[in-house]
Amino acid sequence: MLEEEYNPRRRLPAHLRPARAPEPSFEFRIRDAVATDLPHVREIYNHYVANSTVTFDEEATTLAELRAKFRQVEKLGYPWLIAESPGGQVLGYAYVTPWRQRAAYRFTVENAIYLGPASTGKGLGAALMSELLARSKAAGIKEVIAVIADKGAEASIRMHERFGFRQIGHMGRVGFKFGRWLGTVLLQKSLK
Repeated sequence: MLEEEYNPRRRLPAHLRPARAPEPSFEFRIRDAVATDLPHVREIYNHYVANSTVTFDEEATTLAELRAKFRQVEKLGYPWLIAESPGGQVLGYAYVTPWRQRAAYRFTVENAIYLGPASTGKGLGAALMSELLARSKAAGIKEVIAVIADKGAEASIRMHERFGFRQIGHMGRVGFKFGRWLGTVLLQKSLK
């Protein structure tokens, strides 16, 4: 009896191929942030500071800086959300801060969403965005501004557009990081 030669182009008919195992679901819950989450938030954020242009920060943020921002958001009654695994691991976070400090801007905020590197591409950003927008509206916010790097953050721009943000501007060459000039794309969404 002769053995058949292996042919990499040969495929079994669909009805004879083994069924693909379903991919495990990515489980998480979204909850309000608490001060004890801030070291995990710092770890996620500082990953992007050191490795990407999605933030223009060049120096790692400190816990003191994060605590001050967290207190400000909390004092204003704005949402700061944490996405966590069933085991309690912080997978990502989202929050809003005042767009500008003048009183006339009090109904306008800037949003921020950051995911741990292993949590991207699994729908977590969209889940955080949906909850962030709902809670922002409940807090009386009327306008949300997104300021996104024009290089390296295309997925973030697409996600914002899927949520109804519209591009309202582009500022070129306003940041310099990793030896190159970067711009920002401005997007806006009304919460009516």
